[in-house]
Amino acid sequence: MKKPLIALGLLVVLALGAWAWMHQRDKDHDGALVLYGNVDIRQVSLAFDGSGRVAELKVDEGDAVKAGQLLATLDTQTLALQAEQAQAQIGVQQQNLLRLKNGSRPEELAQARSSYAAAQADAERARKDLARLQGIAANTDNRGVSAQELDRARAAVQVADAQAAQQRDALRLTEIGPRKEDIAAAEAQLKSSEAQLALLQHQVSQGQLIAPSDAVVRSRLLEPGDMATPQKPVYALAITRPKWVRVYVNEPDLGKVKPGQSARVTTDSAPDRPITGKVGYISSVAEFTPKAVQTEELRTSLVYEVRVVVEDNDDALRLGQPATVVLGGDTQ
Repeated sequence: MKKPLIALGLLVVLALGAWAWMHQRDKDHDGALVLYGNVDIRQVSLAFDGSGRVAELKVDEGDAVKAGQLLATLDTQTLALQAEQAQAQIGVQQQNLLRLKNGSRPEELAQARSSYAAAQADAERARKDLARLQGIAANTDNRGVSAQELDRARAAVQVADAQAAQQRDALRLTEIGPRKEDIAAAEAQLKSSEAQLALLQHQVSQGQLIAPSDAVVRSRLLEPGDMATPQKPVYALAITRPKWVRVYVNEPDLGKVKPGQSARVTTDSAPDRPITGKVGYISSVAEFTPKAVQTEELRTSLVYEVRVVVEDNDDALRLGQPATVVLGGDTQ
């Protein structure tokens, strides 16, 4: 008889304790809306923009990384050598363009004038030789000079005049300088080489994997020596900010939730250390599509997603961790 009485007494004590705990909890949350959900954060999979062999991985799982931090590199030696070659070609083309823009040197002009003067002298001498032969032929009734000699003298004059004209045109071109079309072509070639160098430098920069924001490394998916492509992630990162708790509100309680409303978030692991937050997002669409014809009971079963953004400066909350959110009442 004593054992059943003892067991009954223990049940009564437990029931009273549970009632007192629930009463105290309801008292603590008097006038507040209590919701239950899970911690959620953004995640990102990082991959190289280019393809190549992984040369180095600088962080491991669990490491905290900062925005702009170098996480991994590819072997870009071939691209770097091609960029150096393109840089050397640009140097050559820059000098060629500078030569065209500067035009002819004074020495080149002097040389062209001397060549033209020599050609004029040759033409004058050829004309004098022809005149002398023609004078001899006229005084001797064509017996002192043969017809072949006269023909050769006339041909020599024509050749000398042509050479003089050629040297004259060459001097004019030297004075004018390069054609505008040649300068434009050289400029276009230089721009093409500069674009090629920029492309190679961009490809070299794609061999560096940079953290987009502050985060924690969740997974390391490749190792040095693996072939990387834009389709193969190297790291999976968990973004530390923003961080929120995803909860769901029944339709009757939807009017109690407002954007920017203050909230208090607690977890089972630290119920005495609440974290402050505020309502950042309220879904405008029910989680489940209502039927065409509803009863009042069906309407009250609809839920709406709410995100409570928290200020987790100590990084106490973890992805997927269950959390309790208190809205309204005394949330301070």
